[in-house]
Amino acid sequence: MSGFVEKPEPVQVPGLVHLHTGKVRDLYRDAHGRLVMVASDRMSAYDWVLPTAIPDKGRVLTRLSLWWFEQLADIVPHHVISTEVPDGAPADWEGRTTVCLDLAMVPVECVARGYLTGSGLAEYDAHRTVCGLALPEGLVDGSELPAPIFTPATKAEVGEHDENVSYEEVARRVGAETAAELRQQTLAVYGRARDIARERGIILADTKFEFGRDADGRLVLGDEVLTPDSSRFWPADSWEPGRPQLSFDKQFVRDWLTSDASGWDREADVPPPPLPDEVVEQTRARYVEAYERLTGTPWT
Repeated sequence: MSGFVEKPEPVQVPGLVHLHTGKVRDLYRDAHGRLVMVASDRMSAYDWVLPTAIPDKGRVLTRLSLWWFEQLADIVPHHVISTEVPDGAPADWEGRTTVCLDLAMVPVECVARGYLTGSGLAEYDAHRTVCGLALPEGLVDGSELPAPIFTPATKAEVGEHDENVSYEEVARRVGAETAAELRQQTLAVYGRARDIARERGIILADTKFEFGRDADGRLVLGDEVLTPDSSRFWPADSWEPGRPQLSFDKQFVRDWLTSDASGWDREADVPPPPLPDEVVEQTRARYVEAYERLTGTPWT
């Protein structure tokens, strides 16, 4: 069992219909049929939504996604229509709200990996593959791959595990043409983002995207994009294969949860404990630093 330690009650706003409360975002539909996404400060790890929020996290995710959507617009269209806060919404929705196209989402997590770590490393150590793709001998935690790879996963409900699947399985589920388009777009977007991040002293180790079809059948980039929630960002000047890397993402929280200091057993199906103040502060600092390094803009 996992999921929310305590699931929040959705905010009710006149003219909006609440559709879904996710790990981080709350989703509504407005009177025009558009989606309204609100990024909260909730933090998730190991399939749990934690009891402690990270201040400013939702605004960092929103602002950084908007910046990335602009950098990628010539490669793939995105779903954002505006950032206007609906009338009657709480004041704290400012800076964390996007009004978006209502896409027919493709039920695949489109993961691109340029470096070996995480679940990919675990599969490689056991089989010398990642999502069934054969990789050369001699790779270690943090190794750069010979070329970026598309390693899709099935999208899980809150509290369930995303499951890595083969490209062939994606083609079976969504069709060969859509699978090929997902792979091509995922690797194209990753390549652009990797180069931009590298110029700013950050290694984009891996990331995940979500795509959907618009009313004209075009493949459109949705959800969030290239944030510390959906990506592994490593400082390039400290990269050293063969060990876990320093990071600007939620790995800091994962590491504390699995340390002796937390006293939590992730295998026991009991909720994780609250995060201590210093972990909250350092996690916020990492998210803000990722934003500032990537965009070149001070966080205010």
